[in-house]
Parts: sequence; C-alpha cells; structure tokens
Amino acid sequence: MNREAGMSLTGLLVWGFIVALVALLGIKVAPSAIEFHKIRKDITAVAQAAEPEATAADLRRAFARYAEVDGITDVQPADLDIVREGNRVLISVAYEKRIALFGPVSLLIDFQASSSDR
Repeated sequence: MNREAGMSLTGLLVWGFIVALVALLGIKVAPSAIEFHKIRKDITAVAQAAEPEATAADLRRAFARYAEVDGITDVQPADLDIVREGNRVLISVAYEKRIALFGPVSLLIDFQASSSDR
C-alpha cells in the first residue's frame, strides 16, 4: 500500500498562525530594539569622548546631538544618570517601552544601558 506523507490542512493552518505571530512580534519589536542599540552606542560614545572638565549638562547636550542625528525619541537627555569615577565618566539609562501588539494585548520591555557595558 502506498502511503502519502505530508502536512494536513489543519497542521498547515496551525503552523501558519504561529509563523504569523512570530512575524508580527518581530515587526513590532525590531524598531525598539534598534533604537535601544543606538542609545547604548551613543551614551558609550559620549562617555568615551568626555573631557575631564565636562559637566553633566555638557554631557547631556552632547547626547542630545547624538540623539537628534540618530532619531532617538525614547530617551531624553534628562533621563541619563551620569556618575564620575575618578577620571572616568559612566552614563546609564533605564526606561520602559510598551508596544501594542493587537487589541488589548501589549508587550512591556524594560531597557537598561550603561556606557560600561562594552
């Protein structure tokens, strides 16, 4: 007897639904993840370029310039936590991002970045 192998229509629909959910999640989350990586890159660049006499206001202005170029909207310069350890400047930021998925369902992501992460 010749038995056919393959996927049933129900199996195809279930796998199609799962793939669609994963694609939706990826499409919704990717812009926030990309912006987080830009923020981490920018605070690291500001901390590395900081001069010894630079004030917190100077560092916030420098981050604002980077943020304007990169189109960062999730973090404002006032959200930065700036700490000096000797001659070294550490900049960190923590924020939440709520992403609407569909209907009343949303995804909440806690982002934390520091210039000492790299």
